[in-house]
Amino acid sequence: MYDVLLGIGLDDEPRAIAQAEAVIDLPGDPDEVTAYLCHVFRDNPEGASVHQIGTVRRAREILEDAGVNCVHYEASGDPGEEILAAATDIDADLICVSGRKRSPAGKVVFGSTTQALVLNADRPVLAVPGPNEE
Repeated sequence: MYDVLLGIGLDDEPRAIAQAEAVIDLPGDPDEVTAYLCHVFRDNPEGASVHQIGTVRRAREILEDAGVNCVHYEASGDPGEEILAAATDIDADLICVSGRKRSPAGKVVFGSTTQALVLNADRPVLAVPGPNEE
């Protein structure tokens, strides 16, 4: 079995689709992969659940159609820190994220979850480009 943690953002379905397709394209049989679909809530006053996030549902559809086992995972707080904690919690073999294209100055000013994961993870990180960034 191969455990992959997907850090899925809100309101960016093309990136979620790209992540799901990248997991399907990993070596080996899709039925030997468990995909943990993780969304980190920064602010959640209504108490939404990861099951309600459209991007997570779309990624799940694609993965399950390919035979990948899916598990929902949610957290609250800083996305970079929480994704790293989730990867440790499930002992993920791989973290899969899709970052936004930013200028170097934008990364300094606003930070980058993908950059933080690549620099701080103790396991492989697959950074999937968005559909218009290949």
